[in-house]
Amino acid sequence: MKGFMICLSFMLYGIISFAQTSFYSETSQAKHWVDSVYKSLSKEQRIAQLMVVRLSSRNPDGSAKFFDDKVTEQIKKYNIGAICLFQGNPVVQATFVNNFQRMAKTPLMICIDGETGVGMRMYDSVMKFPDQLTMGAVNDAGLIYNVGKAMGEQCKRAGIQVDYAPVVDINNNPDNPVIGYRSFGEDKYKVALYGTKIMQGLQDVGVMATAKHFPGHGDVSVDSHLDLPVINKTKEQLDSLELYPFRQLFEAGVGSVMIAHLSIPAIDSTAHQPTSLSKNNVTGLLRNELGFKGISFTDALEMQGVAKYYPAGEAGFQSIIAGNDMLCLPGDVPGTIKRILTAIKKGELDKNDMEARIKKVLLVKYHMGLASAPWVDIDHLTVDLNKDVPALRKAIAENALTVLKSTQPGLLPLNKTARIAYVGVGTYKPNVLATLLKDNYNADLYYFDYTKDSDAATSLVNSLKAKYDKVIIGVHNLSKYPAKQFGLSNAAIQLVKDLQQATPAATLLFGNPYAVKYLCTATDLAICYEDDAIFQQAAFDWLSAKFIAKGTLPVSVCSFKAGDGKLILEDNALPFTTPAALNINDGLLYKVDSIANAGIFNRAYPGCVVLAAKDGKVFFDKAYGYMTYDSTDPVKTTTIFDLASVTKISATNVSVMKLYEDGLLDINKTLGDYLPWVANTDKAKLVISDILLHQAGLKAFIPFYEETIDTVTGLQKPGFYKSMPDDTFDIRVADTLYMRHDWRDTMYARILQSPLTKEGAYIYSDNDFIFLGKVVEQITGKTLDTYAKETFYDPMNMRTTGFLPDQSFELNNIAPTERERKFRLQQLRGTVHDPGSAMFGGVAGHAGLFSDAYDLAKLYEMLLNGGTFNGKQYLKKGTIDFFTAYHSEISRRGYGFDKPEKDNATREEPYPSKLASPQTYGHTGYTGTCVWVDPAYNLVYIFLSNRVYPDGGVNKRLGELNIRGAIQDVFYEAIGQKNNL
Repeated sequence: MKGFMICLSFMLYGIISFAQTSFYSETSQAKHWVDSVYKSLSKEQRIAQLMVVRLSSRNPDGSAKFFDDKVTEQIKKYNIGAICLFQGNPVVQATFVNNFQRMAKTPLMICIDGETGVGMRMYDSVMKFPDQLTMGAVNDAGLIYNVGKAMGEQCKRAGIQVDYAPVVDINNNPDNPVIGYRSFGEDKYKVALYGTKIMQGLQDVGVMATAKHFPGHGDVSVDSHLDLPVINKTKEQLDSLELYPFRQLFEAGVGSVMIAHLSIPAIDSTAHQPTSLSKNNVTGLLRNELGFKGISFTDALEMQGVAKYYPAGEAGFQSIIAGNDMLCLPGDVPGTIKRILTAIKKGELDKNDMEARIKKVLLVKYHMGLASAPWVDIDHLTVDLNKDVPALRKAIAENALTVLKSTQPGLLPLNKTARIAYVGVGTYKPNVLATLLKDNYNADLYYFDYTKDSDAATSLVNSLKAKYDKVIIGVHNLSKYPAKQFGLSNAAIQLVKDLQQATPAATLLFGNPYAVKYLCTATDLAICYEDDAIFQQAAFDWLSAKFIAKGTLPVSVCSFKAGDGKLILEDNALPFTTPAALNINDGLLYKVDSIANAGIFNRAYPGCVVLAAKDGKVFFDKAYGYMTYDSTDPVKTTTIFDLASVTKISATNVSVMKLYEDGLLDINKTLGDYLPWVANTDKAKLVISDILLHQAGLKAFIPFYEETIDTVTGLQKPGFYKSMPDDTFDIRVADTLYMRHDWRDTMYARILQSPLTKEGAYIYSDNDFIFLGKVVEQITGKTLDTYAKETFYDPMNMRTTGFLPDQSFELNNIAPTERERKFRLQQLRGTVHDPGSAMFGGVAGHAGLFSDAYDLAKLYEMLLNGGTFNGKQYLKKGTIDFFTAYHSEISRRGYGFDKPEKDNATREEPYPSKLASPQTYGHTGYTGTCVWVDPAYNLVYIFLSNRVYPDGGVNKRLGELNIRGAIQDVFYEAIGQKNNL
């Protein structure tokens, strides 16, 4: 039943996406509309449906120059099919679009060349998304999908139906003058994956994506805007590299493709024949060989790669002969129409084929919603277009930051006791980074713009020698293009080299990573990729150890290879890597996104974080959804969650294991041997090993709070709680709610008084671990939270892992749990969800621990690695193997740890997942959490959610949909595992 429900959920989720991307579905309604529109058009107007004309261009001063009069004439006279938006204010452009749609006989398809969103063109008032090369440094495909989706939402809001994105050219030529920063990089797998994610994001909201520039524009050294580049590669070479991303996007369902202006003799040996005008390329390779059925756009026919060799009207005609559907910026619209009609009349073009192309364009228009009059609401347009950009730019900035060199121990992170200097290279005044360093670390500020000479560089180096403990060099205001050293002056290059040798310095490059070629000798080097307030803030936060640098180099430069990147700024860091580096099939990981998002769609939880690590490296760490169902506060990978029963193994059990191997705890002894206060009760005889197995016969759960609540009013009884603490009421159970401390003794008495069941019976019990937590405290003389923190969390730098998180972290970093209506009568956030743990003061052996996924992963990597983490031994491998093995004849339990069902292979509902090996161990938590370790595959899997928000345990969809297990199996599939061992 669970399997059916989760499949149904994903089917529903998938249907939504599929419906949004079905641009070519020939329903009866669509066919009727297409046929009626086609019949209403003259011969000239039918051909004009294949034309995409320009609305604007850029004046020398960067302002927009509009061609609205010319577009108006082309609409009225020829009924052109599409308009492409370029430079211009969004409100101005929307006003033009509304007017054009109003006057058009057939609705216009509105396109934009928006690789980084509409802000790429409407830059006077809309912020753009990061460049694709910046995104190529990120190792989170879900974040790239979110950018694509936000780009799609922008387009929808601005009345745009087609975005000429993504670029899926592989940038394997560092001297490429036109692609460069527009590519995701040189790794064909990453280019394909991230191109697919941008495409899916766009098309999931109903905006057609365009894979460009077919068959691959990355390996050129000539700008096709200025001339026709030549690529001298064999067909086999093209097939193995350049064509790979296009194949992947075609299989994934991209709606359209844009054809590049390239000369590729292996495809077409005709002299000066651009691929955009080549029948061998468009019909032969694209259509026949690769099977692409969607719309093909030419690249702009006004570009010199074509215009230098073909007159405007002839270029458009040859593009149609080649097999293209739509002609971008054909220049001579009437000449092109006339040339095509003449060719049809002469039989050079098949009439039926032309009719099919025109109707295909009309069919797409129908499915884009253009059958009814489109209209752009201008009110709040600019605000709406900007709303998602800053947060996503920030997320990309933090995830892209790449550390290439770190050779000076102790240099970073920054601290307030050190003497710090900031040298702004390429600037002459304070920027955001300089101001932050000054305000927070009292840094001295120096500037060296590109007009200064080598003498000024030498003088500055001499003035900084032996004066500072730490020097931060920021390299700013670089060109995106390789010409003229990306704008770097020789004096600036020499300054950076000399500062690195003369001072304890770290260099931060805010620009194209290819510019690293001029700074190869830097001792400590990080790439920040872009140079605005958001990326500079991210750099400062990284320098201050507020996040870990997870980015990897998207291209090769100097001795650095694509995929290189180091982790610093955190002791005992768990490294990140790409799935491909671990031979993991990242093409399957989209399923995790689908499952996690389906859980949100079905309200199993408002948000979650999923992490997976293999061979000691994190290859998947993603956040989904929001803190609450009615919130705009997104869950982050650093969000702290209430772990609930995962506390049992992450605090209590690891502490028990440590005491066991140190000889301080014998699991064959009884509670009475360790806890004097259980003497003379039937609990004194309970054996520790039975308690670890939940076979001691203890009652599963005692609702301690019920005795303190009036059953009639549902309110707290007088005398138990106060809103402010004092000497008697000092146990904080929630915000402004303090319990009298002597009631805790009553709670222990209730456990001692509770009846035991049959000895040896399996009953999963919180009381087992309440007792074990007290055993740890009795032996160590420390509270459980203190012992676990000192023994494990602090040495492993698990900064977010611990009890009572509201004492250390802002509440907005902690996921809320239940809006409790029976006991504490408030929204719980930062206070443990479990009422018993709360009444024990938030620290108990069964619940109360909080953590983010990354810090929690460190603890389990330590266990997986035989008790060692970053060179320090915390537990012995024999101890871990002993506790994580099966130890019961009547249950699936290990000592403290949960394990897979022993008959998993034949169970209708496997637990925790069908592919988990018998060696697997871990636990789940009531709040919607789990951690599982599988030594058979060196795999750690963590799922954290707040499924109890807002109504508590009544929401059972997480379990009913088997979301945790389904995600776990995706990771097994991605590493190539198909059957459990």
